[in-house]
Amino acid sequence: MPEPVPVCTITDPEVAELSGLVADDEHWYAINDGGTAATVFVLGKDCQVQDTITGPVDPYDVEDLALGPDGTFWLSDTGDNDADRDTVALISLTPAGETALYRLTYPDGKHDAEALLLDGAGTPYLITKSPLGTADVYRPAAPLASPGPTPLQHVLTVRLSSTDTPGGPVPGIVGSVTVTGAAASQDGTAIALRTYTDAYLFPVKDDDVVGAFSGKPVRVPLPNEAQGEAIAFQPDGSLLSASEGVGQPVRSVAGAARLVAPEPPPEKPEPEAASNVSESPAAEESLPYLPAAVVTIVVVAGVYLLFRWLRRRKSY
Repeated sequence: MPEPVPVCTITDPEVAELSGLVADDEHWYAINDGGTAATVFVLGKDCQVQDTITGPVDPYDVEDLALGPDGTFWLSDTGDNDADRDTVALISLTPAGETALYRLTYPDGKHDAEALLLDGAGTPYLITKSPLGTADVYRPAAPLASPGPTPLQHVLTVRLSSTDTPGGPVPGIVGSVTVTGAAASQDGTAIALRTYTDAYLFPVKDDDVVGAFSGKPVRVPLPNEAQGEAIAFQPDGSLLSASEGVGQPVRSVAGAARLVAPEPPPEKPEPEAASNVSESPAAEESLPYLPAAVVTIVVVAGVYLLFRWLRRRKSY
């Protein structure tokens, strides 16, 4: 099992509450927990802030970040620690700073959710945060409407067991089962949930997120993160994790997506090439390989000689 390796350290106080992270070939993109604007920080892969992308929407409590197939950022304004929100929301933010607000309603009461992922078709999935190790998964029951609200449907409950991985702000076993972030690999073959202390990797087949969460995950410990909430796949399949707090490292788990990659099908054996050299076969085995004309001549000659021999015996 590959271990998390520190890549660099975020020292900019503007990103002190890092809660969501995504990556492309050139940059990392981060959001803070909460906030008063839809803001994405553009980071170099040395952890230095290079730019910001900001839209005019004033969110309630942003918790996670996802990157759509078309390059649009999706901010998960779904935090609800006090369970007092009638609606939660997704905020789309383009690289040019254009925003749209999509309000959402749960079918079964109010929930606090800190994890968001998109499948290959761009369908969003919200995963709730619970100290009991049961994370409920929701997706829109209809196409997103702005401002909405669009109803959500419950599709699955993921159950996690406690671990002894150290870290997190919550003492004891609670932090190891509380889901704080989610991510999908760029090629769509893996998804990840994280708690304060561990990451769980699930293989995805045919873009079936629900089926993936129904399977058994691979656990990757992320020890000693102060308040680990951010997780992302890089395009090469490595997994990034990060924590809130100034001076916290971004760490990478090399080749993480391959840990749940499907086994390649077994290679079919190559057919043996016909040899130009053959052993001397028995006469009955070699007869079918003779040209038809030769076979006919041999048979006719044999019958002719047989009749001549019989006639000669009768003449004696």
